[in-house]
Amino acid sequence: MRKTSLLIALALAGAAGTAAAQEKVTVQLKWLPQAQFAGYYMAAAKGFYKEAGLDVTIKPGGPDIAPAQVLAANGADVTVDWMPSALAAREAGVPMVNVAQIFNRSGMMLTCKTASGVKTKADFKGKTLGVWFGGNEYPFLSWMGSLGLKTSGANPDVKVLKQGFNVDPLLQNQAACVSTMIYNEYWQIIDAGVKPADLVTFPYEDQGVATLEDGLYALGPKLKDPAFVARMGKFVKATVRGWEYALKNQDEAVKAVLAADASGGSTAAVQKRQLENVAKLITNTGPTMGKLDPKAFERTVKVLLAGGSDPVIKKDPGAEAWTHAVWDKGMAK
Repeated sequence: MRKTSLLIALALAGAAGTAAAQEKVTVQLKWLPQAQFAGYYMAAAKGFYKEAGLDVTIKPGGPDIAPAQVLAANGADVTVDWMPSALAAREAGVPMVNVAQIFNRSGMMLTCKTASGVKTKADFKGKTLGVWFGGNEYPFLSWMGSLGLKTSGANPDVKVLKQGFNVDPLLQNQAACVSTMIYNEYWQIIDAGVKPADLVTFPYEDQGVATLEDGLYALGPKLKDPAFVARMGKFVKATVRGWEYALKNQDEAVKAVLAADASGGSTAAVQKRQLENVAKLITNTGPTMGKLDPKAFERTVKVLLAGGSDPVIKKDPGAEAWTHAVWDKGMAK
């Protein structure tokens, strides 16, 4: 009887220890469930987070959700955000720090109908251009500033249309150009029946104004805690595993994305096409995947500082805006 009681006690103690080992992590995504975040959903579906001893909650984003605000309110431990909006938020008082960089190329473009009279960037003046806000406008404003085009005031050189998260202004001829991503909105235009030959695209990568997009950000003060750094290190390592798996097993990754989409508004074909294009933005698939390149950080800062009379950020945030400590901790052998 005593032996049985002892075994039960040991079993309960073991179960309690297992439960305690699952450290909670909440990640706030930048947008709704889609293949843009396939690596996170794959890491959860394949049990990579669980194997790392983590209980991860993946919170979808949306048009009314700003990752910086969620982070500032302690609604998440880490967020997926674009560096322009993260650095702008940092300068405004939210101490966001880049702890990992998944995408190392920009997927943002301005897509225009040639029938609108836009064939080169010299044709932007006098036109209406659709732009996403909520932090996504910063690369655009910086680009216009570098072209010497005013976007505000009594007599702007271009009229900025606050674009919803769709391409309706282009389809309805309300704007000559709209903001698109190579993995999403561009294809919405094509699916609506517009021929590629009737469009001209201006990828930010080709305009010399590319800025870093999907990176992982945490609050600076929390990174002073070694336990938090260790927990984030586990999260980053498992996330990198998820992305590696997703890129190599795209059909399976698409199923994980669709399973996370409670709205059921997408299809496997759409998400597969999206993931194929997302893969083009993750060219660093070697042993340093997810590690921020300081030169890419400096390039982004340079673009944001060069926005004419009203730059996105007023001063270089310096090396305090990023750290390799989390990545190094997670990837340490």
